Amino acid sequence: MKLASVNAGRDGQLVVVSNDLSKMVTADGIANTLQQALDNWAETAPKLAALHAKLESGDVEGQAFDQTAVASPLPRAFQWADGSAYVNHVELVRKARNAEMPESFWTDPLMYQGGSDSFLAPRAPIVMPQSEGFGIDFEAEIAVITDDVPMGVSPEDALGHIKLIMLVNDVSLRGLIPGELAKGFGFFQSKPSSAFSPVCVTPDALGSAWEAGKVHLPLVSHLNGDMFGKPEAGVDMTFDFGRLVAHAARTRPLCAGTIIGSGTVSNKLDGGPGKPVKEGGVGYSCIAEIRMIETIQDGKPSTPFMQFGDRIQIEMFDADGKSIFGQIDQTVQQG
Repeated sequence: MKLASVNAGRDGQLVVVSNDLSKMVTADGIANTLQQALDNWAETAPKLAALHAKLESGDVEGQAFDQTAVASPLPRAFQWADGSAYVNHVELVRKARNAEMPESFWTDPLMYQGGSDSFLAPRAPIVMPQSEGFGIDFEAEIAVITDDVPMGVSPEDALGHIKLIMLVNDVSLRGLIPGELAKGFGFFQSKPSSAFSPVCVTPDALGSAWEAGKVHLPLVSHLNGDMFGKPEAGVDMTFDFGRLVAHAARTRPLCAGTIIGSGTVSNKLDGGPGKPVKEGGVGYSCIAEIRMIETIQDGKPSTPFMQFGDRIQIEMFDADGKSIFGQIDQTVQQG
């Protein structure tokens, strides 16, 4: 089943979307918004699934689905916590700074609490007051949405609380991160609004690609029309989504509609750093990673961060080459 939120008010209007992303039908009489559906998931999910089946069979005609007319599936959320499940990415960050990485990073997930009050639409521009000094970067990730999760849930049981999956561009301002982290109080200004894919899907919609709490498909990013990355999301993921959800719920319950991110999808190559796509590698899911590798190899980075006018597109395809979540397509603009 695939769901989306068309633009309507602050929280959008919930629609059910066909598997090929061509048609949609409003969820009138079931739930007005995705948050309402999640608040009563045990009751609403079967009804939404039945409506989806009717849309697929043609029993419900529906109307055209326009990816440019939707908000993020949850236009705002009660909770957005982003992990760093691909420890290879963290290792490269620290190596570029000549900093040792604690061994605990391989056994205990990193996670920060992000701002969730104003997510960007998947086709909305990334508006920044300046580009120089901010170090504007994209981060292509996968995210899950949960129902109500009890405090202290086990990683195994946490998987059962994952109800929906989507993609995310976790926009990062690399030039602001060091100063904020140096204060010892975490991210704030360096993590502006994120954008999520046009649709979110239930785990069963991924078929065999959803296994052991991981999505086993490439995550594809194009920067200014050129392939920038296509790393396999199920490879080199140190912590699966069950571990990430359980980590977030260790000392608090999570309310329905909580979003948990994977962190930047990152692959190693023969046990070492990855390579650009043009050199035969799978590339990267953010600019910072290739800059780290350039710093390690050449002593300084050569790839620039995003400037005004730059465009990032993030998408994932099934085994038949069909888009699963629709496309995040954003341009950096000056505000």
